[in-house]
This record gives sequence, C-alpha cells and structure tokens, in this order.
Amino acid sequence: MTSPTTTPTAPRTHMPAKDALAAVHAARDPRDIVITTMTPARDWMLLPQQPLDLVLVPSAMGSAPPLGLGLALAQPTRRVIVCNGDGSMLMNLGALVSIANARPANLVLIVFVNGTYEVTGSQPVPGAGVVDYPALARAAGFESVHAYGSLHEWQSAVRRIIAVPGPTFVALDVEQVHGQPGPKSPGPARERARQFMQALRG
Repeated sequence: MTSPTTTPTAPRTHMPAKDALAAVHAARDPRDIVITTMTPARDWMLLPQQPLDLVLVPSAMGSAPPLGLGLALAQPTRRVIVCNGDGSMLMNLGALVSIANARPANLVLIVFVNGTYEVTGSQPVPGAGVVDYPALARAAGFESVHAYGSLHEWQSAVRRIIAVPGPTFVALDVEQVHGQPGPKSPGPARERARQFMQALRG
C-alpha cells in the first residue's frame, strides 16, 4: 500500500506593517474617517494626522469595528476605514456579522494579521497561522473580501479596494515586530473627542 502524497504549501509572505499602513495613509481621502487601534494606532501616530483620524488609545480590544459601523451608518457620505489587529478581531468576531447584516457601503475593515498580541509583549494569538480571516468574513456575509501578503500588491491595489462599495474586508499578513512599546494616548480623551466631533460637523 502506498502512502498518500501531499503537495507542499507555499510559504505565506508577509509585509512590514508600517509600510502597509503607510499605503492606507497615502490612499485615504481627507474626508475619510480612519479608526486605528493597538499596533496600527501606534504606527499611524507616526504619520501626518488628519482631523478625521480617530486613534483609539487607550481602548478596549474589539471595539474598533463596531465603532466604525456606527460612524459609517451615521455618516453615509464619508468613507470609514478601520485598521484593526488580528487579536482585536478575535475579541469581537460578532462584529463581522453585525457589519455584514447592516451592509454599510462606505465601511472598509482592514485586519493586520501578525499572529501576536504585539503591544502587550508579543504573546501568540490563538489560532495563529491557522485562522482564515477572509473565510470568517465571507461566512459572516461579507461579499467584498481581499487578502494580501505582498506589500507591492497591496500598494498597487489599496486605492481600488477602498473605493469599491462595501462593506469591504481586507486581511493583510504583516511581519511581527518584537520589543517595541505599546501605543500611548496622543492627548486627553475628552479634548480629542471634542475635536473629532467638530471635524465631523465640518
């Protein structure tokens, strides 16, 4: 009896998270709302800021997608881009179902997948390397679902991806970065909230 043969799987490629985020920054419109949390928030704060940037630091894990949903429904003429971590996404998978059910055409949810809770010490995320985030999004009801591991391909596609009617889900395989401190609040929360609401009214 011969043993079954298996085809080796091609190794997954990963991109630098900062460069992946910079591509989003370059593609966003000044009228877009961009919500960042955890590692994406830390890296986003190193880039030039816009009045409609909502940096969720400090924040509760899993809170960014439902907040993005609420803003997308309340501000239907603006695009809302949520930059989330894979650990944070696992904390609130139910948000995928809520977003898909509400079907906001102006919402883009980007998950930065690195397999670690980077900002708390790089502990491994459950199911790292096994969880199929695009499959979870499709099962929840998303129709516009994309995945990238190549920085060049992501840079070439990002403007088109965020421009199509959503809700849109994007999984980016990004490199792990160890030893960097977690993000710090960019300022008093009350004042930041006031400024953000004023920008929304404008």
